[in-house]
Amino acid sequence: MKRSGIVFVCIGSDRSTGDSLGPLVGTMLKERGWPNVIGTLDNPCDAHAVLQAAQSLHEDAIVIAIDACLGKPSSIGRFILNEGPLEPGKAIGRRLPAIGQYSIAGVVNANGPKAYWMLQTTSLYQVMRMANEVACAIDSAWGKHSDKFLDVNQAIQIPSV
Repeated sequence: MKRSGIVFVCIGSDRSTGDSLGPLVGTMLKERGWPNVIGTLDNPCDAHAVLQAAQSLHEDAIVIAIDACLGKPSSIGRFILNEGPLEPGKAIGRRLPAIGQYSIAGVVNANGPKAYWMLQTTSLYQVMRMANEVACAIDSAWGKHSDKFLDVNQAIQIPSV
């Protein structure tokens, strides 16, 4: 698969530390030369933009959705890799369209009764570290000058939760 056939939809907001995982990854991918990235720090794909992004995708594109999520305290810092879409905004009760043939969800903080507050008080260091891990893993899976796809699970080497 060619790099040009992959679209990354990096969901989140630059206004919430925990929710900034997607835009941070999107910015890092753009800086690394990835051509098809929706959702960066300067142009986030937040709850208001995700529906428009989903409708704008070419039906032949391979879409990889990336978003932050909340989970068990023991899972913080880990990733959930899935063949299938993710449901953005689910942690805070939003009903947004599922997006992606593949998805990467980063567990940035613990789930609890005040999900919005948990996202607001998430460690920026943790989110930055996780964003860098995702961007590096994507670069490892698809070499910059390669059109070959490596197994993403092999490239990431991070246990899923």
